[in-house]
Amino acid sequence: MTANFANQTMWTGDNLPVMRGMNDACVDLIYLDPPFNSNADYAAPIGSKAAGAAFKDTWSLSDVDAEWINLIEAKHPALYRVLLAAMTKSDKSYLVYMAARLLEMRRILKPTGGIYLHCDPTMSHHLKLVMDAVFGRGNFRNEIVWGYKSRPQPRNYFGRKHDAILFYAKSPDHRFNRRAVARELSQSTIGKYRLKDRAGRRYRLQGRGITDSPIKSAKDVDPKWEATHPELVVRDYLDEKEGTSREDWWTDVEILNQNSKERLGYPTQKPLALLDRIVRASSNEGDVVLDPFCGCATACVVAEKNQRQWAGIDISPKAAELVARRMENELGLFYKGAHGTDIPKRTDLGRLPPYRSHAKALYGEQGGNCAGCDTHFEPQHLEVDHIVSRAKGGTDHIENLQLLCGACNKIKGDRGMDYLNAKLQMR
Repeated sequence: MTANFANQTMWTGDNLPVMRGMNDACVDLIYLDPPFNSNADYAAPIGSKAAGAAFKDTWSLSDVDAEWINLIEAKHPALYRVLLAAMTKSDKSYLVYMAARLLEMRRILKPTGGIYLHCDPTMSHHLKLVMDAVFGRGNFRNEIVWGYKSRPQPRNYFGRKHDAILFYAKSPDHRFNRRAVARELSQSTIGKYRLKDRAGRRYRLQGRGITDSPIKSAKDVDPKWEATHPELVVRDYLDEKEGTSREDWWTDVEILNQNSKERLGYPTQKPLALLDRIVRASSNEGDVVLDPFCGCATACVVAEKNQRQWAGIDISPKAAELVARRMENELGLFYKGAHGTDIPKRTDLGRLPPYRSHAKALYGEQGGNCAGCDTHFEPQHLEVDHIVSRAKGGTDHIENLQLLCGACNKIKGDRGMDYLNAKLQMR
């Protein structure tokens, strides 16, 4: 499906309604570095390039979370069971927040797409279960361990010096460019291929048949012997582009220190080299990369550098400013991208019938009961209402519709179901 937003679009606002407005299966790669439920507040230091950027990573259960739990229970029972396993209200609130967004990310990801969720040991074990429920355990690919050296040395436990990056695919047909991120061949490996053919390609001789192993004598460097015994040997050519497969533990990319030229002062900023590996591994030139928690736009800069299309979303207006600044400073580009605040309009649903025409089907589905007060009414006393309002990215599709009695619909207005439920509980 074609994306219904322009390349180089940067949205300011909550990423959930923005993603709700995106077409199905229009993104090739998603990288997200969300809050980790660390119970800490982050702010860029005054005087830094990112001064003014801040976010609060403290969570408490709210009516909004409770309503999301109700919706997830009805449509995603496996995910609902994961949320119930949360140890504290703070954990549950955080996981509900992430679950609602991950469901949208799965919807907008192409069948060939992949998603990398960056987290730390605070919530990585919970988030992996959420990802299993949303994307399926069979689509788990790696838990990448990114190890680094800096940070203080603790006295009463081992140093916590790694983040986890959970890599999931949308389907078994996902894109993965192993060669693009493979390690270079070592000199010891290259040294095993001592012979060269007329084209200059390196090779070694291997025994035919059962052994299929390098010939262990001087004969393996004697082309004359090869010519007189062709039935005994085969040529094993060195593919210098192949490289060695990279493991799921990365210690060759350091965390940004205070003196790094890349550093903008943005809290939780990640190195360009880290994102470069992810973007090259799971996307091709021209593909669409989305970072829904883009912060100081490292993923966007890397996507542009590698000739990918991209879009970013961040709650802080500072992020849009940093995108333009980094594009110019690090890539020498005059940024011409769009700064969006409006929710994109989906173009993949076709022409939907008037939403009120679903009243009869919804009446049978709800058994004639109001979705708010749960009172039974005759059809003429129930009104079709949006579960997620249009202002928050909700559509006129029947999956986003419900029936409310006149009294409940009047109380709810254009607000969410959490508001209605809270009002009903106060009665």
